[in-house]
Amino acid sequence: MIGSILAAKIDFIQVSTLGLRLVPTLSSLTEHCSDELADDLGALVRAIERLSSAVNGGQTNRHDLLNAVAAVKGYSEMLLDSADEALIPVRDQVDEIASALSQTSQTPESLPATSRALDSLTGCSILVVDDLPENLDLMSRLLQKMDCDVITANSGRDALSMLAERPVDIVLLDLVMPDIGGREVLARIKADEQLRALPVIMISGQQDMDHIIDCIQIGADDYLLKPVNSVLLNARIKSGIERKRWHDKEEQYREQLEKREQFIRQTFGRYISDAIVEEILEKPEGLKLGGDLRNVTLMMSDIRRFTTLVEHLPPEQVVLLLNRYLGKMTDIILHHGGTIDEFLGDAVLAAFGAPSESDHHAEQAVNCAIEMQSAMADINAMNADDGLPHLEMAIALNTGEVVAGNIGSERRSKYGFVGHQVNVTSRIEDDALPNEILISEQTLQAIDNDVFEVGDSRTLNAKGMEGLLTVYPVIGVNLNG
Repeated sequence: MIGSILAAKIDFIQVSTLGLRLVPTLSSLTEHCSDELADDLGALVRAIERLSSAVNGGQTNRHDLLNAVAAVKGYSEMLLDSADEALIPVRDQVDEIASALSQTSQTPESLPATSRALDSLTGCSILVVDDLPENLDLMSRLLQKMDCDVITANSGRDALSMLAERPVDIVLLDLVMPDIGGREVLARIKADEQLRALPVIMISGQQDMDHIIDCIQIGADDYLLKPVNSVLLNARIKSGIERKRWHDKEEQYREQLEKREQFIRQTFGRYISDAIVEEILEKPEGLKLGGDLRNVTLMMSDIRRFTTLVEHLPPEQVVLLLNRYLGKMTDIILHHGGTIDEFLGDAVLAAFGAPSESDHHAEQAVNCAIEMQSAMADINAMNADDGLPHLEMAIALNTGEVVAGNIGSERRSKYGFVGHQVNVTSRIEDDALPNEILISEQTLQAIDNDVFEVGDSRTLNAKGMEGLLTVYPVIGVNLNG
């Protein structure tokens, strides 16, 4: 390694000597050209002097030598890309320096100087991180010629602070820095959920393949060796930004889709239960007409004597009364996993066990009914404050098999339940007393009798049905069970 450095150093001495001979001419040109060109000429003079100082001062550190070489080569190429006529007297000499450095640096990225124009990167924001002021100056000048918005940081710590405060499109990151090195900065960027997609191009004089592979595995988009060719850098930056912009577009689309799905869920959730919305959105077959046989527990409830209670109320008070009651009942039913089939005025038809299957749908339904009756006290307290009538609700529960699925036509359909057990539930609800929960014998058999307190059975002769139905009032949860 030391032998190769010394061999390169001999070549750099020749380049340094060539550059020092050109310094007086370059300095004299600054008095007769534009301010921008004068700045670039002055920067090249200072870079040549730093290279000469490094070479003649016995510098054998490859990283420092390459930094000095990169500065001379970079400023030389910038001047060669300029069309200013003031450069004509020294263009050949500058080209000779750039070409000599390309041959002596012996790195894959040290391509010969080219006259190819750099692509404009207007609107691109780039963070350049390097601990050497001359490297920051060179890169800033080069990127500004590409119409970039350049931000600089002279340490890894400052770079991370800047990234936390403002967005950028790409990061050019030096590998060897004091404090926090480039590898650690790269690792922190890729570990940050907000910064993970940010393109990072490593720029270093480290040619060890293990270093390069390590950075790529951590997440670097590219690894360029010093001195960096301006045209190649321009192409790599453009490629990285394109990838970032495609990623940003994908993120925007994803956010829009999430917002649209949320809107759909919230909107349709006002008309059908969350379980049905989930069935439609998650399963392509959810919109197909048809159904299947399911064992469920059906619930029917309504307000006793509702028509009589509200016949003298103005419409807005009737709506307030209904919305308050139905809003509270809806929340409770959905909380217990029920699916609301429909509202029939003041009546509610719901089911437990479809479309989301449950092995304990009967117990879910009974617990739900108990909470619904308990909630009536709060509803009536609010009604009393508003001068509205006192309400009494009856609830019927029945367990059995129904056909559950999409019912209707291709133009308009609903998820519902049909079958004999729906009619049975309706007949039980007709017989339920105000403030009562009345369950069928099938529901009683499906629940844990030690959990709930159930009253004495009674029979009813259901209209349109053969035989008698045996039903049981649920008193509440068995506190001694």
